[in-house]
Amino acid sequence: MRKLRLELLAAVCLGIGLSGCALTRPPAQVEAPVPTQWHAPLPHGGSLTSLADWWSQLDDPLLVELIAAAEAASPNVASAAARVAEARFTRVQAGAALLPSLDGTASASRGPVGLSSGSSGSGSGLSSSTPITTLQAGLQSKWEADLFGRLRADRDSAEAKQSSANAKWHDARVAVAAETANAYFAERACQQQLRVSESDARSRAETSRLTDLSAKAGFTAPADAALARASASDASGRLTQQRAQCAVQRKALVALSGIDETTLEQKLAAAPAQRSLPAVGSIASVPAEAISQRPDVYAAELGVASASADVGSAEAERYPKLTVSGSIGRTQYRVSGVHQSLETWTVGPIALTVPLLDGGARKANADAAKARYAEAVSLYRANVRQAVREVEEALVNLDATNTRTADADAAVKNYQASFDATQARYSSGLASLFELEDSRRTLFTAQTARVTLQRERTEAWVALYRSMGGGWNRQSAAAPSSSESTSMTTTPTAKVATSP
Repeated sequence: MRKLRLELLAAVCLGIGLSGCALTRPPAQVEAPVPTQWHAPLPHGGSLTSLADWWSQLDDPLLVELIAAAEAASPNVASAAARVAEARFTRVQAGAALLPSLDGTASASRGPVGLSSGSSGSGSGLSSSTPITTLQAGLQSKWEADLFGRLRADRDSAEAKQSSANAKWHDARVAVAAETANAYFAERACQQQLRVSESDARSRAETSRLTDLSAKAGFTAPADAALARASASDASGRLTQQRAQCAVQRKALVALSGIDETTLEQKLAAAPAQRSLPAVGSIASVPAEAISQRPDVYAAELGVASASADVGSAEAERYPKLTVSGSIGRTQYRVSGVHQSLETWTVGPIALTVPLLDGGARKANADAAKARYAEAVSLYRANVRQAVREVEEALVNLDATNTRTADADAAVKNYQASFDATQARYSSGLASLFELEDSRRTLFTAQTARVTLQRERTEAWVALYRSMGGGWNRQSAAAPSSSESTSMTTTPTAKVATSP
């Protein structure tokens, strides 16, 4: 017995010692083609910390409220939260595989005995029909020594996947916030264009009315009256089309936020006019490592780490496994008022499983894992390149629209002055109706262009928010709690930090 125990102890110690012989994995972190600086103007003067509290810069509480409501109603955010929970449980399962398992068993049975015995002197004994009750209880344990790091690789892969799921949850929130902001700004721009169309339609209708009166009095040619009526009808048609576009846009905002349309209309009506966006400050350059704060880039980076661990696990499958098991138990027999108990224990078997022939399945699995690792590296680097492109495109567009704003305002101001002068000359008979309509058309085009420019600027501003990761910070990012998984009502924030 003592010799057996010594052999068992030696085997366990050998397993623990060999468990440090993990196989070499591919690099869990790889370099990405991140430029040393941005080649575009930045709206924050080169200071990343000034991007904090992104949406609060607009001083528009309704926008923040709509984003929070959209997050709560978004199926994408809810799905991402569910994947976080799934990844968390998978990580727990992978970590538990490194520890011994312990199962408890209990059973009871009742039946006749198989043999008969008795005393001829007393005339009593146990016959084959005498029932016997058997009660059993015990503990069974099993442990696999992680000889070549397979279990640790599985655990590391699960941890990377959990962190990746957390980052993707934040990315889903950023995407919803950007989509909601774009819909909100589109609603505001649509209302601005509607006011321009209403003003144009009223002006043309008034000109048509006066021209008809003048034509009936014989002071204006019928052709001029027909032109004025056509112009008024054209403006009325554009106004009807614009109202329909605004109605469709509002329904999109209702679908995103999950707020009743009547309630949303009341909130929009009570909210102040759209505030101006922060001014763009052009600077020479800024370190581009901040791109790593994007949750999708971080998730791709973790995908490389997870694929690296999967390669280690697949390679370890090609090597021997050592498992140790044991059990202790107690069995009690009850028959005709007599109790008999037995206690048992076993150590072993100590099993060493050595792969011999599998038709190349394990090697193929390892090669497939290496191929997935190469794919993860390629996707990560492509993701970084795309992220840099999106940031610089957003910066260029934001700078360009900001520069064009002054020209658009000046154009509207001067075209308005020209139209007012032409209208005054037309009223006094010094200008023709054609001149008036041409001046009105030019003014309307300039006003529409300014609204479109404002919409483009807000799109570029939101695109910058989206491309910079929405202010997500990998150091302080936390996974959604159980309450957040079911009701995502956290107000979105935008805190920006450089990568570690």
